[in-house]
Amino acid sequence: MKATIQICTYNRAHLLGRVLDACFEQTVCASEYEIVLVNDGSTDETPAVIASAQARATCTFTVVNQPNGGLAKARNSGLARSTGERIILIDDDVLPLPNFVEEHLRSHAAHPEAIVRGAAINVENFDDLPIPLWSLRNYSGNYFWTTNVSVPLARLRAAGGFNESFAEYGWEDIDVGLRLRFAGVKAVFNRRAIVYHYKPPPRASDVEKMLRQARAQARTAVQLARLHPHWRTYLATGDNPVQRFLHAWTRGAARRLRSQIGSLEDDRPLTGRELRAARRLASEVYFEELERVRRAGTA
Repeated sequence: MKATIQICTYNRAHLLGRVLDACFEQTVCASEYEIVLVNDGSTDETPAVIASAQARATCTFTVVNQPNGGLAKARNSGLARSTGERIILIDDDVLPLPNFVEEHLRSHAAHPEAIVRGAAINVENFDDLPIPLWSLRNYSGNYFWTTNVSVPLARLRAAGGFNESFAEYGWEDIDVGLRLRFAGVKAVFNRRAIVYHYKPPPRASDVEKMLRQARAQARTAVQLARLHPHWRTYLATGDNPVQRFLHAWTRGAARRLRSQIGSLEDDRPLTGRELRAARRLASEVYFEELERVRRAGTA
């Protein structure tokens, strides 16, 4: 088996069927790759979507069902069931092109021991897709971004897989990337290994989730810095003197920003002004939580 596409899913039934169909419709021979899907305790219609997909699967399709335990634990469950020489990690909100696996394998043929970073094009829905031409507008500097990345399976296992202490949102893939980077694993970028990344416009009902994720991401950022006290970590997480100073300079804007967003009780789209305020508010609460956790850790 040359490759494993590994996906973890949680309550994305409305997207998962399309994602799986795209994974089934690859240009490489069906005997050359497999799909390993981890259902991390979904409570929506995900089991029915999976059952339907199993009936139309065109390649080996392994499903792992487990109680909700977070992305790092789910990734490790998928690693344990994977058999491909290369593991291609994607999320449950990305739609790969038909040549996706082929392009990852082409890069690995030229760079056998490397990480291969694929390209992602952000889209608001899966029904009106743009021409699949990647540009710097969708650039991500992440060394190991599980939206679209591959690596030799043995190399990832040797690095210890995913750290399951990252039980909350954020940074579990950055942790893996740092370990691989520090172990000397190089990364290459293939702009033709493309996925469409589902990024719908935030709505009023999404704001509180954005704030919860920002707080969780701050807590895991501190965790990441303790594991990797390195300038790359401090720059990525914002836990550095420059960004902390800029936050302190604008501190106290939360109440004013909330007033700019308006009611969060309905499911209406956010206006441009409200979206900018919501993103600034998420940044505000991120740095507030970052400081709180850092202070608690030194008390």
